[in-house]
Amino acid sequence: MTATIERGSATARVNPPADATAKTAKPGRSGGLLGSSNGKKAVMAVTGAILVLFLVGHMVGNLKSFFGAETFNSYAEALRTLGEPFLPRRVLLSVIEVVLAVSVGLHMWSAISLARRASKARPVKYAAKRKSQAGGYAVHTMRYGGVIIVLFVIWHLLDLTFGTVNPAGWNGTPYEKLVQGFDPSRWWVTIFYVLALVMVGLHLRHGLWSAFQTLGLAGGRSYRPLKGVAAAVSAVLVLGFLAVPLAVMTGVVK
Repeated sequence: MTATIERGSATARVNPPADATAKTAKPGRSGGLLGSSNGKKAVMAVTGAILVLFLVGHMVGNLKSFFGAETFNSYAEALRTLGEPFLPRRVLLSVIEVVLAVSVGLHMWSAISLARRASKARPVKYAAKRKSQAGGYAVHTMRYGGVIIVLFVIWHLLDLTFGTVNPAGWNGTPYEKLVQGFDPSRWWVTIFYVLALVMVGLHLRHGLWSAFQTLGLAGGRSYRPLKGVAAAVSAVLVLGFLAVPLAVMTGVVK
């Protein structure tokens, strides 16, 4: 490949720089679907939907504690026998737990990746503050709220699943672990639970609203209604989860 330089009637041929040829011949790799922003957003949306469905089911199960120890323990036992007699005891529940763990990991990975990509794309902050959803309170608490949620999940598993830090211990029934775990003497556990759930609510509200925006639904007349839906769903889940520990603290569930 050559380039021609014209000077009056005379011409001279010169070779282009080697690096220019290389850059033209070898375009950068896109990284595939998961390497793109759309791919990461899709991962975040799918894993987010899985986690929301889990939260809804978990909340409904927790509310069974209002019907007494027998009902709640029967519900917990039913989870362990899902799939029987076609599958051995607890196999299907273990599969669900693995799916949830993978979903949490992928959700965090996609969120961190998108945040880093956005930061690199705009390394210099705007001279003037721009008012947008991204500047809302929920977004500012996403990072630290995520840390609190992860710590809470670890504690929650050690407390109510494995019984390691629960007064009822490993051999306690699910109902005993629930009641003793939120006993008034362990008020600090309830406070941590409330704080974590508030963060979950903020995270969920922002996630739902972002999903509506990504799908192109949040525009025109649907803007306010969908924003209300995101807030309402988050509020229902938070209040549903908070009802149980507060009922134990006040003696309604005992």
